[in-house]
Amino acid sequence: MEFPPKKLLVVGDRVLISPEDGEERTRVGLYLPATALDTQQVQQGLIIATGPGDPVPDVASFDDEPWRVGEKTPRFRPMQARVGDHAIFFRKAAVEITFEDKKYLVVPQAAILVLVRDELPI
Repeated sequence: MEFPPKKLLVVGDRVLISPEDGEERTRVGLYLPATALDTQQVQQGLIIATGPGDPVPDVASFDDEPWRVGEKTPRFRPMQARVGDHAIFFRKAAVEITFEDKKYLVVPQAAILVLVRDELPI
């Protein structure tokens, strides 16, 4: 019996980032050891996936009679981060995971400082 391939699903207001290694060389050409790179407070990487965002309550449901059962679709506050964005984020907020021999970082959107996005011309 063959199982379907596994897929990572990001939940809530988190993003999945493929980390980029820090610069090993300074602008003037000096090589830095890994211990020097570990002291940096921020890190950068490419956003691979995003969660749906924070759930938002449906205020209309408070007016309904409690015995009514209806199909309600969940609502979420949209994420600013998009797949393909380049993110600079606080390193301490990231959680490192390994999935299928690749290392990723799971970062809450609140820990992202800057997003770099390639906008297509209109």
